[in-house]
Amino acid sequence: MRTRHALIRSAAAAFDSRGYAEATLSLISSGAGVSPGALHFHFENKAAVGEAVELEAADTLRAIAHHVSVGRSSALQALIDASHMLAHTLVSDVVVRAGFQLSSETRYATVSSVREAWLHHVRRMLAEAVDEGSLLPGLGLRRATALIVAATTGFEVLGKGDPEWISGHALTDFWETALPCLATAEALRRLDPAGCPHMSDEALGCLRGTRGSPVVCSGSGR
Repeated sequence: MRTRHALIRSAAAAFDSRGYAEATLSLISSGAGVSPGALHFHFENKAAVGEAVELEAADTLRAIAHHVSVGRSSALQALIDASHMLAHTLVSDVVVRAGFQLSSETRYATVSSVREAWLHHVRRMLAEAVDEGSLLPGLGLRRATALIVAATTGFEVLGKGDPEWISGHALTDFWETALPCLATAEALRRLDPAGCPHMSDEALGCLRGTRGSPVVCSGSGR
């Protein structure tokens, strides 16, 4: 398992820096410190390595969604928190970055698009916000989903060239602008556009470990 994990991280680094087409199997195996034969013991071909990277990135995204949902005050706050934690993870976790990168690679037939997984999570959280009565009447689930997905995935793309786009400040500015167009006045008073304080650092430690017991946010405003 240690060799497989090293190969996935090496492949992610290669995909992130060079793109799928330019990331060779020899580059991936040497980056992991193993022979090409060891790589082929774990993966049939480069597509299989790419699939493993995507699946691990999707697992991390699901873990983020789980962590921010524990003890949440509302679906909208959970979505805000998830966006902040995802941005933090994109900066610190090359596998997650590569997972999003593969979602846009024309030469790679994606099997588990991480961007699609994020879209489904946003839609699910907004549907729960509708049930809670937190979304403005008449806004529509489709319009709200399009706004948030377009903005957050746009930040991810722009963040490749300038990390400031996926900083906490940039996301907080976005939510401060967007929330009055999304949430009722009553819900707005309870929402923190900056996300749960210190949530990312605490939860990322767990995500890098066993993805076991969930982290409960203890910040204010929840």
